[in-house]
Amino acid sequence: MNHDNGVDKEVAEPADVQKEEAPDSEEDPLPDKVMVDVKGEIADPGVYEMETGSRVNDVIQLAGGFTQDADQSTVNLAQKVRDEMVVMVPKSGEASSASAVEDSGDAKVRINDATQDEIEELNGIGPSKAAAIIQYRDENGYFETPDDLLNVSGIGEKTLASFADSIQVP
Repeated sequence: MNHDNGVDKEVAEPADVQKEEAPDSEEDPLPDKVMVDVKGEIADPGVYEMETGSRVNDVIQLAGGFTQDADQSTVNLAQKVRDEMVVMVPKSGEASSASAVEDSGDAKVRINDATQDEIEELNGIGPSKAAAIIQYRDENGYFETPDDLLNVSGIGEKTLASFADSIQVP
């Protein structure tokens, strides 16, 4: 009988060890730090290392805050930062779409950084769909591919097809 009990214990111990290892491997892909490039009407523009989960407001404060000429209405201060994100703060009176323009000169809307107004400029997107895109992005994280937009309530394949060429998804 002692031999049977020993076998039971040996079988139970490896199973417990395997269960403990699994959760650790799931957490590895999330970086602790991200790099954010802050440009435009900021006291000290540059690239900043931020904790994952930080907000745009945090990086702007770290960069010394807005200049007197900054158009703060174009910046979503509550948005979570992500690695390689560019936060562009335009000068008051400049086109607000500057924050959506890629440095290469493409006029595509950066869907993960765009404001409500910028998203509304997309073909087939009105105020309610733009708000739904922003809400989905805030609650579920950034879009990885254009097809991720199909998960947003009110966005179907036809709607996505109508503006897919006008967006940039990292």
